[in-house]
Amino acid sequence: MFIVNPDPYLLPTFRISPFATSYLSENEKLPFDNFADTYLDNKFNKKQWVYTINGRQAIEQALKNYNLNPTDVVTILTTSGNKYISSCVTSSIEKFCQWNRELSADTKIIFVNHEFGYPFQQMEKLLALNIPIIEDCCTTFFSNDDNNKLGKYGDYAIYSLPKFFPIQVGGILVANNSKLLPPTDLINDEQKQYIQKVLSFHLKQENNLLSKRKENFNYAFNKFSNLGFTLRFETKATTVPSVLMLNNNAVVKDLNELKVHFANYGVQSSVFYGEEAFFIPNHQSLSFANIDYLYNCLVQFLKNQ
Repeated sequence: MFIVNPDPYLLPTFRISPFATSYLSENEKLPFDNFADTYLDNKFNKKQWVYTINGRQAIEQALKNYNLNPTDVVTILTTSGNKYISSCVTSSIEKFCQWNRELSADTKIIFVNHEFGYPFQQMEKLLALNIPIIEDCCTTFFSNDDNNKLGKYGDYAIYSLPKFFPIQVGGILVANNSKLLPPTDLINDEQKQYIQKVLSFHLKQENNLLSKRKENFNYAFNKFSNLGFTLRFETKATTVPSVLMLNNNAVVKDLNELKVHFANYGVQSSVFYGEEAFFIPNHQSLSFANIDYLYNCLVQFLKNQ
């Protein structure tokens, strides 16, 4: 049983990130551990990589190495081809130059956003254009493509750790091109040690983490599909989604009203603008009861719409 009309000052909080308030004390208690460094060396084939404070800093550090002029253009491509793109990406690019969404004669860099854990499927074709590529892997830390090369096509790959781990800060910038090495002093020692110990703790539980994420994804989709929703993206064995993205299929009359409704119940969500789709949290920190709460919120909205 869930409360239909909660006190607005006593709402739960369900974020897209696995981070929850309880992790403040849990992370504080963790002993220092740099296992994550060894893990990342192996993941990136010992390429040059550095921790950043977040994904935005990683994007900006990558762009700094191209000596861009204000009139230059960075072309943003996404897995879905949808015009939806986070302002975290566009605002970072705007510090250096212009951006667009279609390849043109003015394109100086291709910025590929592997969306919501789902890889862009035409990387080999982009490589043939001989234009510098930056891969945004912020939501694809555990995902891979059919060639097992996700994050290895471009000059740089960008990662955002809070998308998959209960951590408050943290990003990674990987340089696949040895001529474009990133600086090594992007964060202070205290920030680096926090990222190292929290990331190390959770990477040591990788199998359990991935198993729980998959279990929650399947449980949630089975419940929401009963209401008429379908998955927006095809999910393969090598895909680890960062959210539960659902096609609306005309079930909800106004998706913007649904977003407000979820917020009123303490749930972070968003509309996949440009399409009739929306997304809600789905990660390893959720229990089945938590997912039932999200489901109940939506059922309540449908009764009242």
